[in-house]
Amino acid sequence: MDSLIAQIARKERKNLRVVLVDVNERPDLAGRYQIGAAPALVLVMNGRVMERIEGRASASKIEGMLASHLASRATPEATS
Repeated sequence: MDSLIAQIARKERKNLRVVLVDVNERPDLAGRYQIGAAPALVLVMNGRVMERIEGRASASKIEGMLASHLASRATPEATS
């Protein structure tokens, strides 16, 4: 899953920031974002958890989750 996330991070580098967190080293963040299982992907926008996936996920599932949220951030200038 790490290579998949890295690939998406490169592809969408202008639209999002990917942060990899070892929950064993940062239990405070695991608690803050209510991560109960690893791996976990938590989409945070403007400090608010928008969506989460816990456990392994396919590329299409992750890309679909991101696409729906990134599309909502598109500006009229970006879509012209």
